Amino acid sequence: MTTFKKLGLNSEIMKGLLDLGFVEPTLIQEKVIPFILKSKKDLTALAQTGTGKTAAFSLPILNQIKANGNDLEAIILCPTRELCLQISEDIKKFTKYSKEIRTTAVYGGERIDIQIKALKRGTNIVVGTPGRVHDLIRRKVLHLQSIKWLVLDEADEMLDMGFKDDLDTILEETPKERQTLLFSATMSRSVGSIAKRYMTDAHEISAGEKNIGAERVTHEYYVVGARDRFDALKRILDYLPGVYGILFCRTRRETQEIADKLKQADYDTEALHGDISQNMRTKIMKRFKDKQVRLLVATDVAARGIDVSDLTHIINYNLPDQNECYTHRSGRTGRAQKSGVSISIVTPREVRVIKQLEDIVGKKIEFKKLPNGEEVCRKQIDNFLKEIENTDIKKISNEKYLLEFAERLNKINKEDLIKLFLNHKFNQLISAQKNARDLNTEAKVFNERRGGEDNVNLKINFGKKHGFDVKGLFALINSNRNLKGVEIGKISLMPEFSIFSVEKRRADDVLKYLKGVNLKGRKIEISKSGGNMISYPRSRGGGQGGGFRGKRGGGPNRGFKRTNRGGPDRGGGGKKRGFRKSRY
Repeated sequence: MTTFKKLGLNSEIMKGLLDLGFVEPTLIQEKVIPFILKSKKDLTALAQTGTGKTAAFSLPILNQIKANGNDLEAIILCPTRELCLQISEDIKKFTKYSKEIRTTAVYGGERIDIQIKALKRGTNIVVGTPGRVHDLIRRKVLHLQSIKWLVLDEADEMLDMGFKDDLDTILEETPKERQTLLFSATMSRSVGSIAKRYMTDAHEISAGEKNIGAERVTHEYYVVGARDRFDALKRILDYLPGVYGILFCRTRRETQEIADKLKQADYDTEALHGDISQNMRTKIMKRFKDKQVRLLVATDVAARGIDVSDLTHIINYNLPDQNECYTHRSGRTGRAQKSGVSISIVTPREVRVIKQLEDIVGKKIEFKKLPNGEEVCRKQIDNFLKEIENTDIKKISNEKYLLEFAERLNKINKEDLIKLFLNHKFNQLISAQKNARDLNTEAKVFNERRGGEDNVNLKINFGKKHGFDVKGLFALINSNRNLKGVEIGKISLMPEFSIFSVEKRRADDVLKYLKGVNLKGRKIEISKSGGNMISYPRSRGGGQGGGFRGKRGGGPNRGFKRTNRGGPDRGGGGKKRGFRKSRY
């Protein structure tokens, strides 16, 4: 068995690792740590989320930093403040007995003057987000000429989030003889472009197959109508009483809206997205780690840096904009030798994406039928009885007080008492679920040549020449409140114009609400087109209300059941269902 001690780390670091209970390295740590200790070559390391990448790059760097030195020797760049804080906290734990090594975290959302003071006091390692690091360089506070190691953690995410210019500026400030270490969960095109642009003859290390999902994670999907997505989510949660996980949404607005609807229905949830302040995020994460919050509703970006090892479920309210992100999401569960489940709620037209995801994770994604009302009730009652059965009667407090009231029930025979007890506990749930409708939907057969039997092709006077792309089309649709729930089929981008298909019943709405609208200084001209579609890879349906999808697209789900214009369909009448808050 390989141990950290055999990897060549010094005694101070080893002492800190032993306090943390670290004895045996993960596969990526076993491969990367000796390489960085012995080689000055650039490195590209690929490993799934949750495999210990932070320790893999930080431990060998810490092992080589000069004791009591005042020079900045390493800078670690990551896409979000959450991941920045997580990395800096981990490093501080690793250097518990190396007091002379100082680490400073710099990121947006916090007062820059405090971070400037910390840098001026001297630091050996800076962990930061590209935007804040660039700002500090511009202010001539942060100087990178002395660094020996540059770490790009989740580099593909940094590019996807628009940090290319910041990265270019930061890299120009670093010495050419630095060692660049790039870490990522997936080998995407953007990762390859980073390696080519910023690295020299990089060595590659991979822990397991590229882009393959965690071994202990099982994958499931449910097919529902676009407008039933929220009701399907509640049905799933009610059927999973012990769920402890993350629900992924695509946009900040959708994330907040879904979290609010779930809280109104008495589920223990909180939202986590870019508009949440750092102070509030810290409080939410503490409650989540203490399991006072059972379900975190989050965007992909906000979930970066979340380090919770015992999540039972990951739920995709919408599939991610990029297939590779599915690996990041599902990798949040199934950690620390524990099993986990990744659940996706998809519309009929999104079923075709499941095959692509299976190729990425290297596993079968199993089709599941949503449980009916009776199955939900049986599961809830069974779970409650299991809790009763597993309760140690000797540990019940205030036994004398309870016994006083228990004696009043002696006149009721045992069977009747059980019936009365269960009826009181679950009557509202059973009544609400008695006539619960079937939410399952069959996948639609999509005619690839015509874009679907029920679809219409529309032509718009914007194309590649005008800087118009798939992302721009999705943003255009999402920006109009009247087009919520529109499903997009194939997209064809031409130099002077573009053609995209929409469902026939919404075609007139798209024409009405887009025609004449100003876009990039020009008025939109849009009309029905009889032209043939040219296949555009990975353009898919489903998003707003489950129907519309695309890169960076999507918006709040407005397709779930409403009563008049009130709140969501409450279902179980507020009684505790699944992990809902108890009213008792």
